[in-house]
Amino acid sequence: MSEITRVLIVDDDEDDFLLTTEYLRDIPGRQFQTDWVNGYAVAMEKIDSQTHDIVFVDFYLGAKTGLDLIEEAHQRGIFVPMVLLTGRGDRRVDEEATRRGAMDYLVKRDLDAEKLERCIRYALERAATLNSLRESELRYRSLFNQLREMIFLATPDGTFLYVNPNGTELLGYSSDEFRTRRVPELFESTDRYALFSGMLDQFGEIEDFEVALVTNLGEKRYCTIYASLQPDGFGSQQIQGIVHDITARKKAERDALLSEKVAATARLVRTLAHEVRNPLTNINLSADELVNGIDDENLSVYPQIIKRNSQRINDLISELLNSSRQTEMSLAPYPIHQILDETLSLALDRIQLKSISLEKEYGEDCLVRVDKEKIKIALLNIVVNAIEAMEPEAGVLRIGNHVAGENCYVLIQDNGAGIPAEHLGRLFEPYFTSKNNGIGLGLAATLSIVQSHKASIDVESEVGRGTAFTIHFPLAGA
Repeated sequence: MSEITRVLIVDDDEDDFLLTTEYLRDIPGRQFQTDWVNGYAVAMEKIDSQTHDIVFVDFYLGAKTGLDLIEEAHQRGIFVPMVLLTGRGDRRVDEEATRRGAMDYLVKRDLDAEKLERCIRYALERAATLNSLRESELRYRSLFNQLREMIFLATPDGTFLYVNPNGTELLGYSSDEFRTRRVPELFESTDRYALFSGMLDQFGEIEDFEVALVTNLGEKRYCTIYASLQPDGFGSQQIQGIVHDITARKKAERDALLSEKVAATARLVRTLAHEVRNPLTNINLSADELVNGIDDENLSVYPQIIKRNSQRINDLISELLNSSRQTEMSLAPYPIHQILDETLSLALDRIQLKSISLEKEYGEDCLVRVDKEKIKIALLNIVVNAIEAMEPEAGVLRIGNHVAGENCYVLIQDNGAGIPAEHLGRLFEPYFTSKNNGIGLGLAATLSIVQSHKASIDVESEVGRGTAFTIHFPLAGA
């Protein structure tokens, strides 16, 4: 016994329905179960029930047309094969039917059992193929959506066609916002995008291309991109890309490198202190002997000069040793707003003397587990540097915080001279300074204190526009 094909006929003319039913009965080797409705609304209800294998729709259905019915069904996610029936042939209607999702287009006056059989067979086969493709797309889309990487498709000019949900998590743009942006707009550097685009055009594929992407909040994310040019099935090409976030890895590498530099410097300081203090002790002893053995008052001043400068050298060695020595931490939970307020109070005289404008942009208060006195020293070093970098009466110092996830982010930003790009990479190195009267220990000590709290610090700067430090504290109890 052959399988029954369930057919829905939507037609406002009962005679046309009966004629179509007769053609169906004349088709050999197949059995059909036919239902008939003669209005748009009831037809939509029947189609919504998804109990039919194929639907034949008349063009004229009163106020609305069969094209409207086909389009609405597709908008509702119903993909039963639908065939448009019309009283006379019209190429424009044919093209519009295909555009709106009709499987086929038949002229009633040319209809017979043979044409109807072929139409049903082709429509069902094509629908089965499309449903299979749709299911495959849903499986792959589900797979893409579960990947931790950002997956995207884009046109050759960089217009986004698809971005998986992790793209929203990584860069902060919604699906609709991605559709209004292009890939080059996300690159921090236009030169970097030009290189990316040129290599993709030349080789057709790029692996592990490192780039800084900008989020919707203006933050930088360091990423690697795998991209390739693939045919889109319409005679053109599209960019397929996978973006892997390496921001945490880059920060860890940078922090590890800086920590090693600090440790190496500390070892060097201890070695030098030992080697310098031994001969310095002999110099002091000899100066004491000279003081006791010289009777001429005019000559006795020189041993005193030797002793004073020896003491200055000894004090400097002690300061260097203290700056490189790890001290014990006394950690306790404190409100971040309290820490910021107390830090600013220590810098208030400097702020007022230079007539600096202070803007406090505090977000949610939260507890961070810190050694309060030491973390205030670290923050104060940044604040003082910011004040010194700004012009009197024109400077604006912004201090703020916000909470995201399990971290508290503290921002210290100025509109001062900025830091040249070639200096940014060495900013936290001990004894590196661009100040005429500095010794380069302030920010090195800041980094050491911040890292000892299992926190991290980022800096962004532009010459002539200012500098922004962001410190990431884990929340107390996180």
